[in-house]
Amino acid sequence: MPKISIRGHEMPESPIRKLAPLAAAAKKRGTKVYHLNIGQPDLPTPQEGLNALKNIDRTILEYSPSQGYLSYREKLVGYYKKFNINVSADDIIITAGGSEAVLFSFLACLNPGDEIIVPEPAYANYMAFAISAGAKIRTIATTIEEGFSLPKVEKFEELINERTRAIMICNPNNPTGYLYTRREMNQIRDLVKKYDLYLFSDEVYREYIYTGSPYISACHLEGIEENVVLIDSVSKRYSECGIRIGALITKNAEVRAAVMKFCQARLSPPLIGQLVAEASLDAPEEYHRDVYDEYVERRKCLVDGLNRIPGVYSPIPMGAFYTVAKLPVDDAEKFCRWCLESFEYEGATVMMAPAAGFYTTPGAGINQVRIAYVLKKDDLEKALIVLRKALEAYPGHIMED
Repeated sequence: MPKISIRGHEMPESPIRKLAPLAAAAKKRGTKVYHLNIGQPDLPTPQEGLNALKNIDRTILEYSPSQGYLSYREKLVGYYKKFNINVSADDIIITAGGSEAVLFSFLACLNPGDEIIVPEPAYANYMAFAISAGAKIRTIATTIEEGFSLPKVEKFEELINERTRAIMICNPNNPTGYLYTRREMNQIRDLVKKYDLYLFSDEVYREYIYTGSPYISACHLEGIEENVVLIDSVSKRYSECGIRIGALITKNAEVRAAVMKFCQARLSPPLIGQLVAEASLDAPEEYHRDVYDEYVERRKCLVDGLNRIPGVYSPIPMGAFYTVAKLPVDDAEKFCRWCLESFEYEGATVMMAPAAGFYTTPGAGINQVRIAYVLKKDDLEKALIVLRKALEAYPGHIMED
């Protein structure tokens, strides 16, 4: 029997989804599962987007242009301008979700063997897309004790060598909720400029910043305009994960030309998704304000609740809708599996993402989980009770000194 590829062997399982069969089995047994593992918002999609979906009057669902519809890209120009991101429609390429934008960025900009520096913990799929492109992720450690702030420039420079081609950030960050400061963004800018690197910046959570601190986009950094590739998506902004619409934005014409070859090879981004996403840009400010206010309340509910559980620690996330929490357990993945396979409290259990899957350093994050506060407050409060009871009952619970 033929063997599968080395790439197939190296491709990591998703820490967000790999326990899904255990959750399905728990539900089959009649157990309610509180899904804290995945960034799937339960808030409604804008009515403008839903109306566009319901009122499609086309007689043919045709291919769209490989770079996406011009009308949508032109409308996005106005959206980005609200954040002081000044781009043209030609700078924007529509992709099948932010995931395809990351993959095409890697494929267009990196050669096999090239290295990307990524602060860890990091969104797990970056590793998968790097493997797909034949590139290598080199991580620079951040710690929960320091709130996941960036280390000093010297730590970055220790990793830079002749194979280093790019730095990748997620701001606000998934999985930690950390928001990079102006000083940190300037630090990254200086490194990119000094070593002539690409800066891939995943900024899909820009709407969700809770500290009053300014949102510093990679597109705001002066002097590296040609080095920046911005990654975006409507999935979280409008609760439209399933329409698979993202964007790759860069002022670098050579990068865009290379990306377009991959876009042409996959033909076109989703037609119906673009229609919904374009209409959703007309959502009123009230929609965004209500969603934002809801996440503010959920964040407080979750983080306060976590830190009241003995032995649990969560820093206060400054953006997005995730936190990484440290648990008093021997192994967070074993604990997450045990919760789904062997535990329930009043007919319910919790599903979380083991944080080790967001690190590449062996042993890092072993007692941490990523939790998404995408459930309504009532469900979060119930999930916190279940989590507390699970920790009390778990055989691998580590007692505090």
